[in-house]
Amino acid sequence: MTANYHLKKFGDRLRNLRKAKGLSQEELAEIAELHRNYIGGIERGERNVALLNIIRLAQALEVSPSELLKGLE
Repeated sequence: MTANYHLKKFGDRLRNLRKAKGLSQEELAEIAELHRNYIGGIERGERNVALLNIIRLAQALEVSPSELLKGLE
């Protein structure tokens, strides 16, 4: 598996969790204190997300970081 595969899987996971919470990319970005374009890039599998941003996203989605990373094995 390539790095791009994992980035895409993470992006899909983030999108699914965001939509399950009824949040737009802009709303998630605001809560997580990140830029909306950054969220879009993550969801498209274009961004390699830093650990601190994974933690911010997990907190914004009210899940644990491990839950956000679930399915990437």
